[in-house]
Amino acid sequence: MTIRVAVLGMGSVGKGVLEMISRKDLGIIVTGVADSKSGLIDPKGLDIGAVLSSKKTGACGNPSITAKDVVACADYDILVEVTPTNAGNGEPALSYMKMAIERGSHIVTSNKGPISLYLKELNRLAGEKGVLVRYEATVGGAIPIMHTLGNGLAGNEFQALYGVLNGTCNYILTRMAAEGLTYDQALAEARELGYAEADPTYDVKGIDAAIKLVILANTIWDNGASLDRVDITGIDLLTTDALRLAEEKDCTIRLIAEAFPERGVLRVSPRIIRKDHPLVFEGTLNAITLETDMAGEITLIGKGAGSVETASAIIGDILFISSHVRSN
Repeated sequence: MTIRVAVLGMGSVGKGVLEMISRKDLGIIVTGVADSKSGLIDPKGLDIGAVLSSKKTGACGNPSITAKDVVACADYDILVEVTPTNAGNGEPALSYMKMAIERGSHIVTSNKGPISLYLKELNRLAGEKGVLVRYEATVGGAIPIMHTLGNGLAGNEFQALYGVLNGTCNYILTRMAAEGLTYDQALAEARELGYAEADPTYDVKGIDAAIKLVILANTIWDNGASLDRVDITGIDLLTTDALRLAEEKDCTIRLIAEAFPERGVLRVSPRIIRKDHPLVFEGTLNAITLETDMAGEITLIGKGAGSVETASAIIGDILFISSHVRSN
């Protein structure tokens, strides 16, 4: 079965998705693409190689075609929404998603903004139209956390979750502990290696991890979690002295996101944990631990970011929907 997709967003994630679709024989045809400056539509399927080559020199296509045009006019089964996150109001991605759902199209996204703010509404609208909203790539990069929650651990009750949800912070803390670097030195190194943005505020102040925590909490418990309900402390004020003191106790410090619904806890903060704890690892990995009634404690660890890694999650969602459509 062939499934048609339209892709909004041509940053590293969007390009990664297109590259993987072009390399693999997955039965996926791209009928529309758009970046912030242009778009392309072809019901027979676009030449992905030509699109990517065009993007290297500027816009991906025709400046007279907008992302909204692609959503409204392209012939697709799934809208792949991978534009940059707007954590304030979720726009313009939210409007694109609603428009696609209204057309009877499924949604696959890596965009944390609309999912953290309006997951319940999007699921309601999708249910009315008989389509699916899949968002594996919003949390944990290549880690199949949403599939695990909905399928692998179906029937379990979840008592708590906690984890390392931001690779940039994990890298900085790893380097501070291992080499005695100051926070500023470790951050500069992370920037040089491409692990930190030019403006790392969302990462180092714990906001990115908090948004992901909100998405997980609402997915598991549907408890109306929101960013303003998360108690957030970042790593930007952490000192080498604090890490040294932890070291003396055979411990280290990690930025931990945690949710304990029975106690009303939604928190992101630096925590002292033993070095042999499953959440202590080096580099930019992410990890999520789930406490369940039947399966016990489950920890998933994997690459939390990256073009190809995020594409893995998105393509997995596309193929899940394709299988769902086929079975129905």
